[in-house]
Amino acid sequence: MVALSSLESLQQRLGHQFGDLGLLVRALTHRSFGADHNERLEFLGDAVLSLAVSSLLYERYAGSDEGDLTRIRAHLVREDSLHKLALQLGLPQVLRLSEGEARGGGAQRPSILADALEALIGAAFVDGGYEAAHEVVRGLLGELIASSGSDNWAKDAKTALQEWLQARRLAVPSYRITETRGQAHNQTFAVECAVPALSLATQGEGRSRRAAEQDAARRLLDELMARDKPGSGLRD
Repeated sequence: MVALSSLESLQQRLGHQFGDLGLLVRALTHRSFGADHNERLEFLGDAVLSLAVSSLLYERYAGSDEGDLTRIRAHLVREDSLHKLALQLGLPQVLRLSEGEARGGGAQRPSILADALEALIGAAFVDGGYEAAHEVVRGLLGELIASSGSDNWAKDAKTALQEWLQARRLAVPSYRITETRGQAHNQTFAVECAVPALSLATQGEGRSRRAAEQDAARRLLDELMARDKPGSGLRD
C-alpha cells in the first residue's frame, strides 16, 4: 500500500483532494500488480485530457485554425510529454507494480508513467466531475500553454515529412508495420517509413502504431535534412 503521506503529497501537487482515496490508489496501480488496476481510468482520462487541452488551446490561441490547434494538442498529449509530467509529479515513487515489473524498471518506463498520469486525470473526473479534472489538466499544462506562442510548436514529423516531399513533387511516404512485440495490453510496434523515389527507408518504434510512424518519419526526416545540401541532389 502506498503511504498515506505520499498520497497526500501527490494530491497537493495535482491540485485535487480526492473524496475517494480508493480512486487515487487505483489510478496508481499497474495491471501487473492486481485485478483492480488503472486501465479503465486511463481510458477515461485519455478522453478527458484531450477535451481539457482542447478547451485550454481554444481559449489561448484565438487566432489559430483547426490544423494548428490539432498539431499543438498532439504535442501536449503525446507519450513523451506525459512522461515528463509524470516525472515532475513524482509518480515513479508511488506507482504500484508487481515485483517483477518493478525489477524490470517499470517505474521509469515512459508508457507506464504516461498511462498512470492519464489514469489520475480519469480518477479526478470520476471523483469530482469535469471541472475538477479540467483544473488538474490546467495545473499540469496551463502555464506551458499560456507562455507559448503557436509558432513555438513544431509540426509533427509525419506532417513535416509529407510537406518536405510534396514541395519537391515527390510521392508521400508509405508506412507498414514490420513487427509487433509484447502482450496485447503492452505492445511495442515497429514501423517502416519508406520513400521509394529516394531509395530511403527508416525504422521507428512506439507503444502505438501512430507513435511508431511518427518515430520512423522523424528518423527519415532527419536523414533528409542531413542530405539536403548543395550537391546532394535533393534540393529544389
